[in-house]
Amino acid sequence: MPLPPLVAPVAALDPAEVSRTARHAVLAGFGEIGQRRLAAAHVAVIGAGGLGSPVILALAAAGVGRLTVIDDDVVEISNLQRQVMHRHEDAGRPKTASAVRAAADLSPGTRVDPVDERIDPSNAAALLTGADIVIDGSDTFATRRAVADACERLGIPLVWGVVQEFHAQVTIFWTPSDAALPAVRLSDLYPDGSEGDVPTCAAVGVLGSLCIQVGGILATEAIKLVTGIGEPLLGRVLVVDALRGRTTEVPLRPSRAASPAPSPTASSAPDPAPAPAPEVDLEAALAAHRGGALLLDVREPAETATGTIPGSVTVPLGALLAEPGSVSAGSVVVVCHSGARARRAADALRARGVDAAVLAGGLSTWPHATDPTDEPTTTDTERPA
Repeated sequence: MPLPPLVAPVAALDPAEVSRTARHAVLAGFGEIGQRRLAAAHVAVIGAGGLGSPVILALAAAGVGRLTVIDDDVVEISNLQRQVMHRHEDAGRPKTASAVRAAADLSPGTRVDPVDERIDPSNAAALLTGADIVIDGSDTFATRRAVADACERLGIPLVWGVVQEFHAQVTIFWTPSDAALPAVRLSDLYPDGSEGDVPTCAAVGVLGSLCIQVGGILATEAIKLVTGIGEPLLGRVLVVDALRGRTTEVPLRPSRAASPAPSPTASSAPDPAPAPAPEVDLEAALAAHRGGALLLDVREPAETATGTIPGSVTVPLGALLAEPGSVSAGSVVVVCHSGARARRAADALRARGVDAAVLAGGLSTWPHATDPTDEPTTTDTERPA
């Protein structure tokens, strides 16, 4: 359901801005008042890189009145493949300087406040205070957690996105006081410690055009919140698989939400949550596989390209969470690099009644990914039907 507009409109737009944003004014449900709300909005953008670049361009072009852009990095030539706000001549200059220039070129009425600082737990709240919305396109989980914690304390909606290789996720962490939604946090999507199991974009790469696509989605979510149109991604994660041309949606719920009180007229107690997935060692995993269990590797394609357990099936974690029903085996042993992703996958499968276990320690404890018979490592990209 649409939410009430987040921002009160300015009294009026100047004639030049009315002309510049004329195509917004004729949008059903948006109109001139929606444009005036954008002009009054203050959006903080964390990172002016692969996601921040298209976000800044889109929001400036849309007529957002004020942007605070937080990034302590400088432009490098290798950034230009995906960070479309920067130019060759910007190499060596602060990324925030590109934001000031690009926004002014698109929307002279948009004010850009550049902040050449690295945001962390010590300064996040101070840097974000006063923003109506925060969009996080940063590239480390330490930064993401600092931003998420500060937004939660300040009560600011956090539009959140991540992109890696050919895959992306977008959601919103925020619960309006008048919405019948449970509070959802970053730790509900990525439990503490799980980020250490995720390779960096520098190691596995990222598709530049996907950054533009996801940045546009992030900007659209912010615009929806400001103007009160559409259905924001609250309690939902948008999962993008660029190679398969597929966009799916995963419900996001609090991982530690209190169970609702049973109805006094209920005839039976609610079903208990499935027990956590057990861990098995390599010998037990291989024995289970020989007995008919599916070995399911939930690492990303760039990781599985270096080798897998012979006979295993590969499905990246994001794809599995989007379609847990795609795994129809009755018994599964889930594998990842160190175990964190495998536990999430196994919990999702067990919630559907699958007997799922986790390879203890993941493949980090088994560096050559071969079985005791020393068979050659294989790369099996088959997916379950």
